Amino acid sequence: MKYTIKNERVVFNDHYKMVKAKVTYDTFRGNKIETERLAFERGNSVAIVLLEKETESILLTNQFRYPSCKNNDGWLLEIPAGSLEENEKPEDCVQREVLEELGYKLASATLLHTFYTSPGASTERIFLYYAEVSAKDKIEKGGGNSEEDEDIQLVKIPVAEITSKISKMKDAKTILALQWYLLNKISS
Repeated sequence: MKYTIKNERVVFNDHYKMVKAKVTYDTFRGNKIETERLAFERGNSVAIVLLEKETESILLTNQFRYPSCKNNDGWLLEIPAGSLEENEKPEDCVQREVLEELGYKLASATLLHTFYTSPGASTERIFLYYAEVSAKDKIEKGGGNSEEDEDIQLVKIPVAEITSKISKMKDAKTILALQWYLLNKISS
């Protein structure tokens, strides 16, 4: 099956970008569909499931999210995450974000999976990682990047409480990551 993209143009350009294009693609019945589509070009991101070994806790962020206010959820618990800068490698970005948000220095991180967050609307892919840290790896205060007006609180969820807390989570990447942890680290 094939597709073509024509007349792609930027229709909005601020902190993020919106593009519009004419798209023609093959159907499962052997026909073609020609239509216009929009894509939110947010850029790619990283996220990480982070275990602090001494406390047997998953390290999360608690931060204000304007878009989720539309549904009365101003602050969300999330795994650490952030956007890739231009020409930045995902493995460098995840180290930078963990240091900025939580103050921990990562020795290494393992790539688990790459996935789309909302493929019907956004081009964003998330590179999901896993790492373990020690309390001695906390070398900075964290709290986010003040130049980006971030105000991030570190929250530690004991591994024993993940199952009871996961149903209260609102962030998809966090739910996915915690389910991965339960399936691969608890049941193994």
